Amino acid sequence: MEKAVFVALDFDTEDELTKILTQLGAPNETYLKIGMELFYHAGDSLVKQLVKQGYHIFLDLKLHDIPNTVYAAAKQLAQLGVFCITVHALGGSEMISAAKKGLIAGTPEHLKIPKLLAVTELTSISNEILANEQNCNLAMADQVLSLAQTAKNAGADGVICSPLEVEKLRKVIGDSFLYVTPGIRLANNQAGDQKRIATPKKALKFGSSAIVVGRPITQAANPKKIYQTIKKEFS
Repeated sequence: MEKAVFVALDFDTEDELTKILTQLGAPNETYLKIGMELFYHAGDSLVKQLVKQGYHIFLDLKLHDIPNTVYAAAKQLAQLGVFCITVHALGGSEMISAAKKGLIAGTPEHLKIPKLLAVTELTSISNEILANEQNCNLAMADQVLSLAQTAKNAGADGVICSPLEVEKLRKVIGDSFLYVTPGIRLANNQAGDQKRIATPKKALKFGSSAIVVGRPITQAANPKKIYQTIKKEFS
């Protein structure tokens, strides 16, 4: 993965999507993240359309269910031609392994098997939430490391984590794993509902394989300019 910057398309209408796509650049140079909001509105037909146009699609549905169900879901999603899909690492090693097997079984011969990324702890989760609501006795970095190790051992290709945890993960898990980091903000952006954030430059320094950026791009007066600025800062 060449230091991709995925634009998070957190929209609920195709009109909003069309408007932003015209401002981002050539499809083959543009990386998009489609999450639950847009997918549940437009379905897989939109994903197929964008893939056909040449966009690189990160399908972020965070599968989290019993292994058999996740296997079947991953098998269906593998047919869409997307670059990667996500599962929740908290679903456990058996579930993650089932997702990987589903992707392998479902990918048509002419397509590449999508990368499987496991979500560790959401960037909206603070240390207080981790301790008081998840009842986790580990520090955030140790919890993320534990989940990442589980994911790697179960066959995942990488994890979704905060950029703040990447350095430690790389030291322990290595460089052959993908570290995709949301929670990216330019220095003058507000954090919003994200708790563990970093600038693109810091994410690059920490060792992120790719970054995910939403509102700083999609809500900008000039989305293309901000997208190019972020790509330059991350490259």
